[in-house]
Amino acid sequence: MEQGNLRKTTVVRMRNYGRIVQDMVQLAVEESDVEKRQTMIVYIAQCMRQKNAIWNREQESGIERLKDDISVLSHGALDCNFPEFDEMMKRLALRPLQTPDRQMLQKKKKK
Repeated sequence: MEQGNLRKTTVVRMRNYGRIVQDMVQLAVEESDVEKRQTMIVYIAQCMRQKNAIWNREQESGIERLKDDISVLSHGALDCNFPEFDEMMKRLALRPLQTPDRQMLQKKKKK
């Protein structure tokens, strides 16, 4: 079976993150190099944080929720317990998210 046909038939487990994040998690699971896998996990968490902010504007996802969701999507194969993950997530928590509504307001103010 071709890869393209397989993607269309698999169910998206967490719709708020989408198929792309689910596919990125699967690629990270298959990665054998530990450093690359950890870099991928941090990037995936950043994407998940952004997508969750667009999907659910009232509630921001915390670090623990991101860790739990990555674990669920990877069926427990990915572990987020490494110093770089916590450091990056703490830095991201200090910055406000740029949701599409906020970006539109900033563009209108500039005119």
